[in-house]
Amino acid sequence: MRKPSQNLLDNLAKNVRSYRLKNGLSQEQLAEQCGFHRTYIGSIERGERNATLSTLEVLSETLHTSIAQLLNNKE
Repeated sequence: MRKPSQNLLDNLAKNVRSYRLKNGLSQEQLAEQCGFHRTYIGSIERGERNATLSTLEVLSETLHTSIAQLLNNKE
């Protein structure tokens, strides 16, 4: 089974955390608003999870950004 590059997972991890903090949310608050478990958000932010498109959609809507911005390398 093909897995995403670690670079892509790292971009997502960094951006979810950045947008979460920008929105003044804890991991628990973000998880609650998205309908996810807090440990799931934590594993995304550590680059351990391969998020599905539906997960990216919910995260982007909750964090008021686009899926592209969540995956973008801002550096």
